[in-house]
Amino acid sequence: MAGFFGFFDYSKPGPGVQKNGPKKKSFIIFFEIFFRKFWKLITANLLFVLISLPVLTVGLANAGLAFITRNFAREKHAFVYGDFIDTIKKNWKQALIIGIINLVVIALLIFDVIFFFNGEKGILGYIMLALILSIFLIFSFMKYYMYIMLITFKLTIKQIYKNSFIFAMAGLLKNFMLFIIFGLCYVLAVILSLYITPIAIIIISLMYIFLFPAFRMLLIQYTVFPLIKKHMIDPYYKEHPDEDKEAKRALNILDDDNEDDDEERVFEDTLPFEDDDEKATFPRQYSEDEMRRLNRKVKRRRNDNEDDDGTI
Repeated sequence: MAGFFGFFDYSKPGPGVQKNGPKKKSFIIFFEIFFRKFWKLITANLLFVLISLPVLTVGLANAGLAFITRNFAREKHAFVYGDFIDTIKKNWKQALIIGIINLVVIALLIFDVIFFFNGEKGILGYIMLALILSIFLIFSFMKYYMYIMLITFKLTIKQIYKNSFIFAMAGLLKNFMLFIIFGLCYVLAVILSLYITPIAIIIISLMYIFLFPAFRMLLIQYTVFPLIKKHMIDPYYKEHPDEDKEAKRALNILDDDNEDDDEERVFEDTLPFEDDDEKATFPRQYSEDEMRRLNRKVKRRRNDNEDDDGTI
C-alpha cells in the first residue's frame, strides 16, 4: 500500500492546477517548500554545523547554506552536498573575510550593549545605548542580504556591505518582520534554558544541529529575494535583455516567452495549409515531413483534376 494508510502517496495523480486559479498566499508557499525539502534542509543544516564548528569558518558555512536555500526558495534543484561544497570553493575568500568581520562587529556591539546597559545611567548613557542598539538592529538587517549577494553577484566586499546597508533601509518592513521572528525564537530558547534547564538544553541543541540555521536561512532567502530582484536583477536585464540567460534560469526568473524560445518544442500545432480548400488528414503515426509530402501529392492531384475539362 502506497504511503501511510493511503496518505502521503505522491504517485497518485492530483487534481491539477488551474491556469487562472487564485494564487496561494506567500507564507503558504514558503511552508510548502519547507516541508517538501525538509530532509534535504536537515542534511544542509548538518553540513553547516560541521563546517562552522571552528567558529571562524562560519562565513564559509553561511555561503554554502545560502546557495542551497536560495535554490530551494526559488524552487530550483540543488545537490545538497555537492553544491554546498562547490559554493564554498568558489567563494571561500570573500565568505571567510565577511564571516570574520561579522563576528568581530557582533562581538563589539554585544560588549557595548552590556557595558552601557550595566553602566551608570545618564542622558549620555541612554543616548549611547540607543545608538548601539540601532546599529545592532541595522547590522542584523544587513546580514540578511550579504550572503545571497555573495553567491549571486560578482561584487567586492565593500560593495556587498554598501548594498546590504541600502537594502537594510529599503526593505525595512520585511527586515523588521524577520528580526521579530528570529528574536522570538532566541527569546524562547533563552527562557527554556533558564527554567527547564536539562530537557530544554537538549531540545535547543538538537534544533540547532538539525534544523534552525537552515530554516532561518531559507526564510531569509525567500523573503529578501524579491527585493534584490526588483532593485538589482531586473534593472540589469532591462538593459541587457538577451544576456546571461543561464543565470536567469538558475534563479528561476526566465520569462515564459524566452524560455519557450530557448527550449526545444516537444509539442507543436500542425501548420495550416495556405488555402482554404478541404484539408487532407493522415494517421498520427506519420511524421511531419511525411505529412507535408502527402499533402503536396493531394494538392497536385486536386489541381490535375481541376485542369481536366474532358477535352482531347
